[in-house]
Amino acid sequence: MRVKLTLGYDGTEYCGWQVQPNGVTVQQKIEEAVFLATGEKVRVTGSGRTDAGVHAKGQVAHFDTDCTIPPKKIYKALNAHLPINIRVFNSEQVGEDFHACNCAKKKTYCYSLYLGDTENPLKERYSVKIDGKVDFEKMQETASLFLGEHDFKGFCASGSGAKTTVRTIYDISVKKDDDDITVTVTGNGFLYNMVRIMVGTILLVGKGELEKSQVEEMLKFGERLSNARTLPARGLCLESVKY
Repeated sequence: MRVKLTLGYDGTEYCGWQVQPNGVTVQQKIEEAVFLATGEKVRVTGSGRTDAGVHAKGQVAHFDTDCTIPPKKIYKALNAHLPINIRVFNSEQVGEDFHACNCAKKKTYCYSLYLGDTENPLKERYSVKIDGKVDFEKMQETASLFLGEHDFKGFCASGSGAKTTVRTIYDISVKKDDDDITVTVTGNGFLYNMVRIMVGTILLVGKGELEKSQVEEMLKFGERLSNARTLPARGLCLESVKY
């Protein structure tokens, strides 16, 4: 049978989702948990790769198994063998045609920032401090430029290997709560470091270091500006995946 998992993790101590020869990954830990719970060596397929240090609240994955554990109880069996910074929230049987990556329609990521003169120890693990003041309205205006279908070549780090750099952004918001700023983006898919570069660009406009018109040119011509920033991984979280 094929089992679908919904899980979350603190990515601080992991080298991303995907199994690799040098470094511990989330996928590796889940596959080890499946082996300990079922005795089966399986490949657990995620909805996509989160980079080293990126977190998740709603990652989705699937794997095939012949175990006799009821599908809706598999998550408990896996959690018994997982470290506390990785937890499976739900498990269910799905059809053989379900694929966590290929069937995904929408993904939502959230990037967390905060204003402050010095680092806040209770925020630094999941958020990034902004130095100085920002124009919040300019940040919102800039974010709206990303809505719709665009070629995001200028917002992609080298080494992505994507067949196309065209993506569609269905929704994007910039919200402020006291000193906390949250950028939430929903799209049909994202390129390597795309959200971190998008938010970094929005922040530069908010700080007056980049003009809104320059962002429009990045989207039009697909060229990344020399002062464009890729924000740290720790502020990024995969919120949900829709099918």
